Amino acid sequence: MAKVPTAVVAAGGLVGGYGVARWTRKRPLGGVALAAAGAVAARQWQRQAGTAGAVALTGLYAAAFAGSHPLAKRLGAWPSVFAVSGAVALASYVVADRRA
Repeated sequence: MAKVPTAVVAAGGLVGGYGVARWTRKRPLGGVALAAAGAVAARQWQRQAGTAGAVALTGLYAAAFAGSHPLAKRLGAWPSVFAVSGAVALASYVVADRRA
């Protein structure tokens, strides 16, 4: 069975978490989606990039989530989410996925 690349899991977690929160109007539910995808990605990052890579990428994932909020004031909500998701996906590919 083919493994889903961590770039897809992480970007999907950021986009999906925001989408769930927005469409259900329940921010905690979006947080659950965000955290679940982050946990899956972190496990794969640990296997593919080691502890240092996993820590760095998990920190970036959290920073992207936090940074999307002020960025949304300048770009709008969805463009901000897509921008940070793309950045996390690119970093995830470079640090973990291309090695796998």
